[in-house]
Formats: sequence, C-alpha cells, structure tokens
Amino acid sequence: MVRRHELTDARWRKIEPLLPCNGKPGGQWADHRRVINGVLFRARTGVPWPDLPERYGPWQTVYERHRRWSADGTWKAVLEELQIEADAGDPDGEFARQVARQEGL
Repeated sequence: MVRRHELTDARWRKIEPLLPCNGKPGGQWADHRRVINGVLFRARTGVPWPDLPERYGPWQTVYERHRRWSADGTWKAVLEELQIEADAGDPDGEFARQVARQEGL
C-alpha cells in the first residue's frame, strides 16, 4: 500500500530514469525509491532528519542522498518531473510544488 506522501508506481517509473545508477565502488546504494519517499515524508511532515520513520532506512542515508542530489541537480530534475504532473491536473502533484518551494526551486 502506498502512503499518501510516497511515490506511486506510475510516478516512480517517470522519475527513475532521472536518477544516478544504483551503485558505487565498494557497495550498492540504498534503494532510491525508499530514500525519495523518506525525503518526501520529511517535506510533508517537517520532522527533523533523525526522527524519520525506520521504514525509510537510516536517516543519515536519506539526508546524505538528499544533500548530494540537491547539490548535483538530481533533486531539481525529480521535482520538475513531478511538477509536470501537477500542471497536467494531477491533484497530488500540488505536493511537488510545495516541496519545490521549500527547497527554494
């Protein structure tokens, strides 16, 4: 079951190609979808990073990925894709606009 602040399968298919390869030397990254859902949960609720629910993985992982993707433009591309849906009339897409405003995009 998808919670209201988490990515649906359809949304995930749209943004997955925008993300870096799921791997790095020395190990594999935590699941991108899980991490993005953690960032979206934090954006919707305003909880401090250390208080993220465990279902999103270690808060440090979610924080670091968000920081990295914000710096390299990946997060902006994800939000822009989600905003396209909002502009097309997707009622949940308004959330993407809210997150973008919070992020200063």
